[in-house]
Amino acid sequence: MVDRPSERPLPREMAQVLKEIWGFESLRPLQQEAIEANLSARDSLLVMPTGGGKSLTYQLPSLLIDGLTVVASPLISLMKDQVDGLTANGVSAASIHSGQDEATRNHNRHQVQSGQTKLLYVSPELLVGGSLNGLLRSVGVRAFAIDEAHCISHWGHDFRPEYRRLADLRHIFKDSSFHACTATATPEVRQDICEALGLSDPALLIGNFDRPNLTLRIRRREGGRAQIVDQVRHYRGEGVIVYALSRKDTEQIAARLCKDGIVATHYHAGLSSVQRERVQTKFAREEINVVVATVAFGMGIDRSNIRAVIHASMPRSIEHYQQETGRAGRDGEPAECVLFYSYADLDRWRRLAAHSFSEAVEEGGDVDALQEDFRAKDELLEDMNRLASGMRCRHKSIVEYFGGRWERDSCEACDVCLEEIDLLPESDQLAKMILSCVARVKQSFGVGHLSEVLSGSEAQAVLKWRHHELSTWGLLKHFHKKEVVHLIHQMIDHGYLDRSRDERPIVLLNDESMRILRGEVEIQLVRPPKPRETSRSVSQAELEEGVDADLLYRLKKKRKEVAREQEVPAYVVFSDRTLKAMAKHLPSSLRTMRMIHGIGDAKIQTHAPAFLKVIDDYCGDGDRDIKLD
Repeated sequence: MVDRPSERPLPREMAQVLKEIWGFESLRPLQQEAIEANLSARDSLLVMPTGGGKSLTYQLPSLLIDGLTVVASPLISLMKDQVDGLTANGVSAASIHSGQDEATRNHNRHQVQSGQTKLLYVSPELLVGGSLNGLLRSVGVRAFAIDEAHCISHWGHDFRPEYRRLADLRHIFKDSSFHACTATATPEVRQDICEALGLSDPALLIGNFDRPNLTLRIRRREGGRAQIVDQVRHYRGEGVIVYALSRKDTEQIAARLCKDGIVATHYHAGLSSVQRERVQTKFAREEINVVVATVAFGMGIDRSNIRAVIHASMPRSIEHYQQETGRAGRDGEPAECVLFYSYADLDRWRRLAAHSFSEAVEEGGDVDALQEDFRAKDELLEDMNRLASGMRCRHKSIVEYFGGRWERDSCEACDVCLEEIDLLPESDQLAKMILSCVARVKQSFGVGHLSEVLSGSEAQAVLKWRHHELSTWGLLKHFHKKEVVHLIHQMIDHGYLDRSRDERPIVLLNDESMRILRGEVEIQLVRPPKPRETSRSVSQAELEEGVDADLLYRLKKKRKEVAREQEVPAYVVFSDRTLKAMAKHLPSSLRTMRMIHGIGDAKIQTHAPAFLKVIDDYCGDGDRDIKLD
């Protein structure tokens, strides 16, 4: 991240060390203030976006004054990157963590004890566990730097209980100053950090959260991996990180990129430490340019020329989004950040949070603390959903979220300000039609059925419930059924409609729905993308009323793939009649799939999940029944 230099002249010794060790002529805004607070033993909280130079604010003082600086760092990869960088610059630094063998740990302990090490990187677990306290008390600690300090707060995006216990160090090291650093902290989190760490009259140094060199785009995910492949192709030969939600996603996306001729690899916590280190090293050395990873990747990678960060699904908080997009363009050159978003992402994160909560309760965790953490995470998720589904300037929304002031008319660097979003005229009228339909079907049906009614379908379920007799039947027949699905999802995303959290969710009216129907608020919807044309070979003779030809083509394509893999005739997988029933009734779970003609218990286990995934992707409900890991 390139920023204007600090306006104040540097003290001679500080300027000399900065030049000799790092080769810098000047400091960025807030760096000098943070360094001076450290040198004067005044506690501080520094909030500066990724790439802003937080590490320098505790590294440089350690070379100007006697004593040991201990850095609490959450990731081994991040410690390694910091120590390697310092060592390469001729600074004596070391780390002690669980990933080292006994000989390495003993050697590093000796370096600290002998006074040769100026900077020691340690995990919070080791610091609060007490195993290092004897060593640290014997040598004395001048200052503690708490990296990724947002982890101390329940309202932060990566709460870790051991961070909360770092405050105990204040009672042991009464003369040490404490310096909390983070890239992402709202005003609420900042206050929580100060109180939890017991910071005494801290210097509060809050940077600018705007990253004008990043162009931010949020696009509706329209199923499959083709959108990601197309996006990555724009950056051949450049550094790209694709963030995915689960381990399985990272592997599948990387495999799809490779299949399409793009050299890519995956990274997640399920790999061995050797495998993870190999990926990090190759990416840092630019031996490989595209990595598909879960959220931990990039925290220990000091590669400044990443030209694109792509999110395959919605992050679980604006803090995560800001931190992950912050990996791009750290050299100050233009970079692009694209988020592919679907309402299904909200459900996936909520299911994962509920599962984690239940497991923690079963393991005997503090229920009150767990509930507070669960509520905090759900609020963060809602904030991220509002950003993703909203149509306000992306940069302005982020700056204001973190408590900053926005003073420009247009960022000229997001899809909203660049007018790339095609807004629908008469959105209010369309919204009222959709809301009326929800009311007419007595708030008892899901998105798929509502789209059938509004688009004027005579599908079996519509006729069964006599919904073709409703005044709202066919009101949106000038839209394709998938476009109607898209419009309903938009209204859910914006909070104009609710959706139950059952296995088969139904669409519900809420207070905002009533305000729209009464004409009290004006809303704006985005024009849905036209369904992609396919070169399908499905004859009209095969079709009957209510069967979606495009979906049937995709189901046949999947059947062909499965048949080839298992070396059996296609009809052995599923008959045409069964595929047509799927394309007509759109089953949304394995339970409802079991009701389709020709699907028995065995095929529910062997084949149904893959075909359900095809249906979910086509209807915009991708990954709804995928187990997260």
